[in-house]
Amino acid sequence: MSDQDNQSYEWSMPNPVDFVPQRVVSLVPSLTLSLFDLNLGDRLVGITDYCTRPADRVQNIPKVGGTKNPDLAKIMALQPDLVLMNQEENRREDAEALQQAGIPLWITEPRTVQDAINVLWELMDIFDDASYSERVRIMEKTLDVVKLAMSNQPPIRTFVPIWRDPWMTFNQDTYMHDVLRIFGLQNVFAERERQFPLKADLGETEPDDSRAAGRDTRYPRISLDEIVAAQPELILLPDEPYLFQETDAEELYQLDIPAAHLGHIYLIDGSLLSWHGTRFAFTLTELPPMIEEVHEKLGHTHEDESD
Repeated sequence: MSDQDNQSYEWSMPNPVDFVPQRVVSLVPSLTLSLFDLNLGDRLVGITDYCTRPADRVQNIPKVGGTKNPDLAKIMALQPDLVLMNQEENRREDAEALQQAGIPLWITEPRTVQDAINVLWELMDIFDDASYSERVRIMEKTLDVVKLAMSNQPPIRTFVPIWRDPWMTFNQDTYMHDVLRIFGLQNVFAERERQFPLKADLGETEPDDSRAAGRDTRYPRISLDEIVAAQPELILLPDEPYLFQETDAEELYQLDIPAAHLGHIYLIDGSLLSWHGTRFAFTLTELPPMIEEVHEKLGHTHEDESD
């Protein structure tokens, strides 16, 4: 991940159209999936190479490149009514180029689970079709149940890397952090901010505040010593944006941390943590059983909270 990806990120914008879009390009995989789940996928005329879900529906939709390197000429040739973007996944310069070409953009920036649910309601409003709104209502109700259940358990100190060489993670001002919070997982690097240059992040030199001005500091680069000092009880290794594998888990199992001693290092589907939108419905069903198992291994009981 380059420093270019960490420039100032405050460039979101509300829906700019006053009509119902019929030709849409999505540069956000999670929104592509959400459109299909909301019965709106037939509006898509272009998607990214990473828009792989639902697999049986996206195969024949024209691809316009990656999230960070879209083919702008191809997008323009599709003559979309609207392009869906996200400040986390797409680049400001691409947004500006499309905007200069007169193409309306809707740029989202959910930082919390509730923000992401609001995006789904806004999508249905933009496309003037709420026929599948019950799916979102069920997700909201399930979320309430999960939050209540998890609130009765002690928090689990959790580490989730998103990259390595160097290791990287996220702080409390991110969507992924809020997903952890919802499930009673305490992000051990919640208050850690990225420092510049790289050696400062790794504790090898003093930070240069002038280089940090205007940059995104939510994704710090950390050392193995910091991971040990944080003493996580649970480590989740997602398969995106970096594809963590068993060899990465084996390396972390060598550390003197509770997660390693207790066998709490898991490879998981990264979309469960980072894809905002309808994918979160699967997060609500797939994460709780694993978390309950960790609570049991840690000796947590519901009675702990009432003692």
